[in-house]
Amino acid sequence: MYNQTSAVRKAVVPVAGLGTRFLPATKATPKEMLPVIDKPAIQYVIEEVAAAGIRDVLLITGRNKRAVEDHFDRSYELESALAAQGKQSALDLVRASSELAEIHYVRQGAPRGLGHAVLCAQRHVGDEPFAVLLGDDLIDQRDPLLEHMIKVREEFGGSVLGLMQVDPAAIHLYGAVRAHPVEVGRVPDIVRVTDLVEKPSAGSAPSNLAVIGRYVLSPEIFDVLRRTEPGRNDEIQLTDALREIATQPDRYGPLHGVIFDGRRYDTGNHADYLRSIVQLACEHDEVAADFRPWLRDFVAGLDKSEKGAG
Repeated sequence: MYNQTSAVRKAVVPVAGLGTRFLPATKATPKEMLPVIDKPAIQYVIEEVAAAGIRDVLLITGRNKRAVEDHFDRSYELESALAAQGKQSALDLVRASSELAEIHYVRQGAPRGLGHAVLCAQRHVGDEPFAVLLGDDLIDQRDPLLEHMIKVREEFGGSVLGLMQVDPAAIHLYGAVRAHPVEVGRVPDIVRVTDLVEKPSAGSAPSNLAVIGRYVLSPEIFDVLRRTEPGRNDEIQLTDALREIATQPDRYGPLHGVIFDGRRYDTGNHADYLRSIVQLACEHDEVAADFRPWLRDFVAGLDKSEKGAG
């Protein structure tokens, strides 16, 4: 029987991927450490976890991820140098990353898919619900999706997915869900998920509701993942395990989704990564004042060039 009452106290963040889309930059630098303005992408994710009240974080790592561990560790030599130079604001920034949460690490070993990465967390998580956050999706701190998902878990039990509406022509890039509104009078952004399909064709998708990289899972997911057969690329797919949970709510508890319409920044490919940097730079306290006028002039120059060429 699923455990409905336990609080969500732990988060799991898989960071074992090879980052092949960003080669050669990721040959020696983990993709999660690529900068987004003034912080590596992974720090935004850990800050989101901390803002939701979770202090226990497990990073699922792999080879060549030492830089991630170093970033969240104390750097006594650097701190000492900054203190001696009287650079207090820089010192505070350096210390902040190591004070966000209590961070643990486990290696995934072979790259056997997201489902296998989650399964690697079982010993640390134990018999309690937990959050999973994927580093490609950065959620704006002004739109606390994870916090909302945890509250939905507290109300309904079971597991909860982060969802967003996408153009039907793009649904083949995501996992799509079949979902139904919850009881009359409930908040309209909460749905009951009854099925999932990984990267369906546009004509066969059950809806235009796509799964994004936020999950709050009951511990029963581990039993399901151990039974889940490898799928595409010989990887264990988390979507396959979630589909079993969705179709057997009496056994595993309900599966709900929170439809997110806030600010989300995708860093999964070159174009999205660059768009995310521009979006965040336009609102950054220290960057925006100089960056916005430059961007306007740059775009105006592009428009003139295109008109002249035409």
